[in-house]
Amino acid sequence: MAFDPDAVETVTFDSYSTIVDVDAAERALADRVDDPEPISRLWRLRSLEYTLVANYLDAYQPFYEMNRDALQYALEVHGVDIGPDERDEILAVYHELEVFDDVRDGIERLREGDYDCYVVSNGDPDMLSSMVAHADIGDLLADTISADEVETFKPAAELYRHAAARTGTPIDGIVHVTAGWYDVMGAKHAGMQGAWVDRKGRPWEPVAGDPDLTVASFHELADALGV
Repeated sequence: MAFDPDAVETVTFDSYSTIVDVDAAERALADRVDDPEPISRLWRLRSLEYTLVANYLDAYQPFYEMNRDALQYALEVHGVDIGPDERDEILAVYHELEVFDDVRDGIERLREGDYDCYVVSNGDPDMLSSMVAHADIGDLLADTISADEVETFKPAAELYRHAAARTGTPIDGIVHVTAGWYDVMGAKHAGMQGAWVDRKGRPWEPVAGDPDLTVASFHELADALGV
């Protein structure tokens, strides 16, 4: 389906990998391990896998705890033995990840175009609060919507439908903007339009369809909406 800008009333954004760069978490490992890249990659992969499994097993726990378990697993796989305090210092980097350069200016353009903007995230409320403060976008957002509110993670349709209800927007009047391919498809499956922000110059995942829109930045999204 082609992107329909005229249908869009509200814009929702993912958080991690979309507003802030989770790859920056690798730097938190660099002072403690000789080769942080594979640990960081496994950490991120497992944290996402744990959320998917939790949806099917009714094993919800807040994302920060999922992320802690995933980090512990990644460290153990690579034979890194550190104490819980040091592990939590690494984990705390999620409260101050590097913000992509286009975020504030891009969302400002959308607000100038009279679009209400929200964050819809797997992150729990404390994580989202610190992310919004670190990214300096609190004045631009109508609200943040956490998976914790329904205890269900992306890409379950329940979370996107809950988000639509929270925004007061018909679900087909929302474009969900995310760097996560599975998040794009989850939003589309629930009835939103899905816009993929290609942050890393990677190919699209060849499963379950295509994004309604592909952009490299929030400014390209604003262009597509005619702002």
